[in-house]
Amino acid sequence: MKRREFCASALSVLTAASVPWQRVLAAGSVPAAGTAGKQVVLQPSDIDDLRGSLRGELLLPGQDGYDTARHLWNGAFDKKPALIVRCAGGADVSQAVKFARSHDLLLAVKGGGHSLSGQSVCDGGLMIDLSPMKSVRVDPTVKTARVEAGTLLGQFDREAQAYGLATTAGTVSHTGVAGLTLGGGFGRIGRKYGLACDNLVGADIITADGRFVKASAKDNPELFWGLRGGGGNFGVVTSFEYQLHEVTPAMTGGLIVIPFVKGRELLRSFADFIGGASDEMYSDAMIVPTPNGRVLVLDVCHSGAPAQAEKEIAQLRKIGKSVQDEVKATTYVKLQSSQDANYPHGRKYYIKSGFIPAISPQVIDVVVDYLDAAPFPSGIVSFVHQGGAISRVKPTATAFWHRAANHSVMMIGNWDDAGAAASNMQWVKTGWQKVEPLTDGFYVNEIAHDDPANKVRATYGDNYSRLLALKKQYDPTNLFRLNANIRPDV
Repeated sequence: MKRREFCASALSVLTAASVPWQRVLAAGSVPAAGTAGKQVVLQPSDIDDLRGSLRGELLLPGQDGYDTARHLWNGAFDKKPALIVRCAGGADVSQAVKFARSHDLLLAVKGGGHSLSGQSVCDGGLMIDLSPMKSVRVDPTVKTARVEAGTLLGQFDREAQAYGLATTAGTVSHTGVAGLTLGGGFGRIGRKYGLACDNLVGADIITADGRFVKASAKDNPELFWGLRGGGGNFGVVTSFEYQLHEVTPAMTGGLIVIPFVKGRELLRSFADFIGGASDEMYSDAMIVPTPNGRVLVLDVCHSGAPAQAEKEIAQLRKIGKSVQDEVKATTYVKLQSSQDANYPHGRKYYIKSGFIPAISPQVIDVVVDYLDAAPFPSGIVSFVHQGGAISRVKPTATAFWHRAANHSVMMIGNWDDAGAAASNMQWVKTGWQKVEPLTDGFYVNEIAHDDPANKVRATYGDNYSRLLALKKQYDPTNLFRLNANIRPDV
């Protein structure tokens, strides 16, 4: 790309303000966004030096691949960084972090790109894109896996399952391992084996000063503690080492769809069943609108022996008469990708969520009353299954605090037409005002872009002071601020 063409494209990432942009652009400089809303001017020589230091690509507005790299799974966000570094390895990450720090640039970090809040991309700043880093190395002798930060869950699952192994890894296979693990990491086998972060045994991280740091129970154990639930606050994790478990590829699972008639009674029956379920039993429950009315969709996975699965699922089937029942013998990999099509890239999403100890009659009444009073064609209410082994880890053992919750309740707005944004978001916000008082904290991976900062402090409970001390130690200037942010100055 010619310098003049780049300058014209780069100008679109920021609106002109006090800087004399015409003079700057004529000299070949690039406008960019700094931290705290400042404007920064990047000189051509600095950009060339950054490009020369990388093994991966440096993308600028207008170049081939730029739009693909900047787009996220959540199509509600359309942000345009001034620079995108597509990292080929940890050295590229270090160079990008040093560049952002030295130029005081707004910095975003993209792994799998599933950021609900849109914070893995930024307007006018520097975006670190980890998606080229997809190596997965499984060691079946010690049952561990070394996974690079750009890897998607489905890629990880396939490699591990080739050896009859797995660890907790979400429920949508095109999610990235990095954000999922750093925030906690729920999944279909989490009730048996704990959160993804509970199965993390080591990590490599580039800190705010560009240093490479190892974190494990032996190496920088306090940082290792904070990485397991503390999100992206302390640096850029370039690779993760997980403990794997013997998980047979043969599973029992699929969807059960029941008309949401007498929804209050139906949810109470489900709550009674799921409250006594075994660790091998996992079932999310979603109230989903259809052209013929709402339905209750149960996303079932049973990781136990076939006889145990058959017995327990038979009890689940008794809660209501289904119009669709796809629960059958299948494979873990197929189950892990079974919901992918329902959460496509580019669709627009707005979500609020919170932890609950159980699907109580009070929660059910509030949800059903709101659905009856404010019907809406696309809004979804979901009860995400937790508990089991997750709850048997002490809240202070990792940064993830909310161990006692057996479910997370979510209100989801999703739309394709940009004109439907306001109505979908308002449906979620209005309903959440009624549901939120019944919750205690929220999953930081489900933070919304408009959530207040004090929500983050509250959700970490008694772990917050330790996390704040780590933030002050590893990122005192808050370079890594586009996340569920722990501000070092508060």
